[in-house]
Amino acid sequence: MKPSQTLLHSALYSLTLLSSCKAIIYDNAISLGNQKFDFIIVGGGTAGNVVANRLSENPKFKVLVIEAGPSHEGILSSEVPFFAENNWFSAYDWNYTTTPQVGLGGRPAILPRGHILGGSSSINFLMYTRSTIEDYNRIAKATGDNGWSWKSLQPYFKRNEKFVRPADKHNNTGQYDPKVHSFNGLMSVSIQNSPTPIDSMVVKASHQLGGDFKFVQDYNDGQPLGLGETEVTIYYIFAKVERGTGWLQTTVDGPTGSRSSSATAYLAPQFLKRPNLHVLVNAQVSRLIQTRDGKSPSFLTVEFKQASREVILSAGALGTPHILLNSGVGDSKALRAVGVKPLVDLPDVGANLADHSAIANPFVARSNDTFENIRRPEVTAQLLKQWQTSRTGPLTDTVASLISFHRVTGDDIPNPDPAAGPNTPHFEHLYANGLIVPNNFVPTGQHIFSVATALVSPSSRGSVTINSTNPFDPPLIDPALLKEESDRKMMRAALRHAFKFVAAPVFSNYVIGPAGDLANATTDAQLDAYMDAEAGTFFHPTGTAAMSPKGAKHGVLDPDLKVKKIAGLRVVDASIFVSGYLEWCGSS
Repeated sequence: MKPSQTLLHSALYSLTLLSSCKAIIYDNAISLGNQKFDFIIVGGGTAGNVVANRLSENPKFKVLVIEAGPSHEGILSSEVPFFAENNWFSAYDWNYTTTPQVGLGGRPAILPRGHILGGSSSINFLMYTRSTIEDYNRIAKATGDNGWSWKSLQPYFKRNEKFVRPADKHNNTGQYDPKVHSFNGLMSVSIQNSPTPIDSMVVKASHQLGGDFKFVQDYNDGQPLGLGETEVTIYYIFAKVERGTGWLQTTVDGPTGSRSSSATAYLAPQFLKRPNLHVLVNAQVSRLIQTRDGKSPSFLTVEFKQASREVILSAGALGTPHILLNSGVGDSKALRAVGVKPLVDLPDVGANLADHSAIANPFVARSNDTFENIRRPEVTAQLLKQWQTSRTGPLTDTVASLISFHRVTGDDIPNPDPAAGPNTPHFEHLYANGLIVPNNFVPTGQHIFSVATALVSPSSRGSVTINSTNPFDPPLIDPALLKEESDRKMMRAALRHAFKFVAAPVFSNYVIGPAGDLANATTDAQLDAYMDAEAGTFFHPTGTAAMSPKGAKHGVLDPDLKVKKIAGLRVVDASIFVSGYLEWCGSS
């Protein structure tokens, strides 16, 4: 078999060597020398670092991780949980923008993705939810592989998670169910590391309203009906729960008050000391090189290195299809149209993109003790000093402390229903003591109580495509946010549901009324105009290299995550999922 003569670019930015606690992260390929590797992992993000850790447990396997962004070490905005938003539009963000969205009135939307070791687990809002029993069982059925069922995956959830005490050391008994969690894994998960003034009011409102606002103890048990304590995992956001409210769980390492990411957990110094594990940062892989022709061609070469066993793509739901398309793997007709030579015809590469449309609904609060106060430069400086000194205080938490999941009812239920079953939600609310994200419609100085809303079971599907032969040009990202009328109908119902919550008696002397352009948005037409102006995404793209049964002509991957029609190539990241609910922003 003759190897391809394709020559690829490599993006290597600087010639330094990063070291910490004797753990070495390379910043240039030269330092790797002529070493040969069994496995090459493209993307040191949420999933890639987990794969690297597990493979390198076998001392016979030599493993190389290649990450496009810099090391996470010493990056304050990544380490401090409350500073997550500061990573947007920075060197640690790919700074993606979607195509103009029909469902957003023709506006594009920002789509932050981690351009740093740890990937999006190093820059996200750290929320930890596992999804529902029904959702995993649907994946198992769709792939014909029971290994993807909820029951089969439980040992891996437990192996991943290390539930820890909160930063403020409060007694969290009753805020979560210990039977649901593990205390011996690598990824730290904690609950409410610093209380906010709204917490007791949100809990009381859940009791006053009852019904689908009822409180649940732990929404990560796969059956999340009710409102319960939110588990904060400053590491990734998995959607879960069906109806109810609870304490948010996050990937915050309570004892240190800092973010737990795939980099801090799975590439911790004790693992980087392994002589068979190598990590290269600031090196962007743009394409794969075909190393063998034939009925099942192989793509074992990545830029400047070749794997003897497998290449594993873990570049994320946007990066993975981008690399495959640039490599000539995708819809042959579409590739020819942009001037890329097709090598393997897989039409579903980049298709089926699902994401969670979201709006951070603001309400004017009768208070001066909100995030708006924390964000004042002089207050932020004081709180940062507290965090640096004692690893306590408001900066140890993310932007919300409670969460609830709900289903629409009656005529608002789409047909067919995109949710996996009657115990899987259509939408979620996040409850926050201030603005979750900047809002140009809210006057400066106004104090806010937010009830953010996101569709977690959308019907709309979009795509990731290319329109250039330059592999370093950004992909065209169309998440089709609120494109389907059924999604817009569910979002209207979700917004009215948020209005119902803030009308609970406990808020009568606290919530003054809707803020910004949410004020007076009550009719369908007014709510549609509000969505067009304000909606965006919660940054949970999935599905662009989806699994299907082994031997199926549709899909991109077999259930063992091997790329169809190709030898020696797998995908391990959020692109693999066949449904639109799972919020795989962290590792499992």
